[in-house]
Amino acid sequence: MITARVTLNTYTNKILNIIKAKYELNNKSEALNKFIEIYGPEEAEPEVKEEYIKKLLKIENEHFKKYGYKGQKLEDTWKEIEGE
Repeated sequence: MITARVTLNTYTNKILNIIKAKYELNNKSEALNKFIEIYGPEEAEPEVKEEYIKKLLKIENEHFKKYGYKGQKLEDTWKEIEGE
């Protein structure tokens, strides 16, 4: 766990208090963590699992072996990824 001292402006303090009350949290630290949990994914790219990349590369290699550089529809690729 990382500890940080922060300076909050009045508006930020108000928002953290609202989140703290809304989710019945114990302190502003929990409120800040909740805010990041809710809105963080909109700002940061999610990490891709290695198994997903391996599966995607396998599909791509199979396609190249079978069809060469002929394109594949995105819908067909998604079907293969999802195992349909």
